[in-house]
Amino acid sequence: MLTWEEDVEIHALHKRGWTISAIARHTGRNRRTIRNYLNGTTTPGVRKPAGEDPFEPFVAYVTARLTEDPHLWARTLCDELENLGYTASYQTLTRQIRRRQLRPVCQACACVTERPNAMIAHPPGEETQWDWLELPDPPASWGWGKTAYLLVGSLAHSGRWRGVLAPATTQPHLIDGLDRIVRELGGLTHTWRFDRMSTVCHPNSGKVTASFAGAAKHYGVSVAICPPRAGNRKGVVEKANLTAAQRWWRTLPDEVTAEQAQTRLNEFCRLRTDTRSRTTPEGKSTVAAIAAAEPLTPPPSVPYPVTVTETRTVSRQALVAYRGNRYSVPPELAAAQITVTRRLGDEVIDIVTASHITVARHRLAPDGAGALVRDHGHVHALDQAAMAAAAAGGRPHRRKERIPPGPDALSAAAALRTNTTDRHLSSTTPRSTVVDLAAYERAARGRNTLA
Repeated sequence: MLTWEEDVEIHALHKRGWTISAIARHTGRNRRTIRNYLNGTTTPGVRKPAGEDPFEPFVAYVTARLTEDPHLWARTLCDELENLGYTASYQTLTRQIRRRQLRPVCQACACVTERPNAMIAHPPGEETQWDWLELPDPPASWGWGKTAYLLVGSLAHSGRWRGVLAPATTQPHLIDGLDRIVRELGGLTHTWRFDRMSTVCHPNSGKVTASFAGAAKHYGVSVAICPPRAGNRKGVVEKANLTAAQRWWRTLPDEVTAEQAQTRLNEFCRLRTDTRSRTTPEGKSTVAAIAAAEPLTPPPSVPYPVTVTETRTVSRQALVAYRGNRYSVPPELAAAQITVTRRLGDEVIDIVTASHITVARHRLAPDGAGALVRDHGHVHALDQAAMAAAAAGGRPHRRKERIPPGPDALSAAAALRTNTTDRHLSSTTPRSTVVDLAAYERAARGRNTLA
């Protein structure tokens, strides 16, 4: 097989009048090879297969299947081909599909990802876009399981956004996040836009649920639901989600608490995202300056009164951790599962047992303050329980402490030895058998009697 450089050279020599034999001697090639390249019978860089292509019989089937289903897994296609006599490997199949370009472009998907996108106008103060962002692998110290959630709200006109961390996406957590983000953004827009999340609307119809309608009325906003398969409609908040995931969550240390992570996010938004440069008809500006000029409505003085519940495990010191603070409970609940309930707008939290009994009520401390809120009765009861347990329990055993068998163990061992000796002697002593000969005589006499 000649390269393109060698092919160019033999064509140049042939045009100079060299014979095929001379070119063959000069290049060290066979005359038939030179003749085929000069005549165009052979293409440079393409090696003629040594034998029959084993994949050729399956090309028609592969082409038909991938035309019917452009997203068909190659592994699934390989299973089908093996039933039809295909003996090559899975890697050979994928290589042949790529080399022959057998997988077509899916037009149904291309019309979504490659279609023209309309320019949607976002007047100042018109719309806030909302979305939940799933954050995998939160720090184990949070106790939130394998996934944390970030509610992100973004002003569609300026692009200013804020987020609130939550352990779940329930409607109370949603409303709590909405209230906190609205106050961080500086006010309310005319419309709130959501995708078809079940805590806001009925996903099938897109109609707002009655429970969320009360919250929307409380804040005085209209609710807009995105049409099906129209994720680009809230592209502003989607871009904020990408920024939060890649620039903030990706580099978050493991040792931070949830409250510290929330503080880091607020600082990131103020220092990084709010200072982004934007071009306006008046000239260069920043996101923060554009957002400050938006005509936002002040939020209500109190949040929408919904009850937020979260499950916690009581520590051995009879304390419950909640939003960066610790609250006391009766010592009987140490290491037990309880529920912390808080009604938005109230300044107290209730601690409820699994049997729905409220055992403590405390004044709510500021989030992340590290405060220790303890009831005097709980303190006294915990001290009494700890002292009683210390007096009754004695000192713990040391790992390498010597504890020989006591009197009870020695008595039991002696009894075992005695019983074992008796059983051994009884098994080795020969037994004598006494037979009554009168019984044999009666039996013999009976046999000699004729009936």
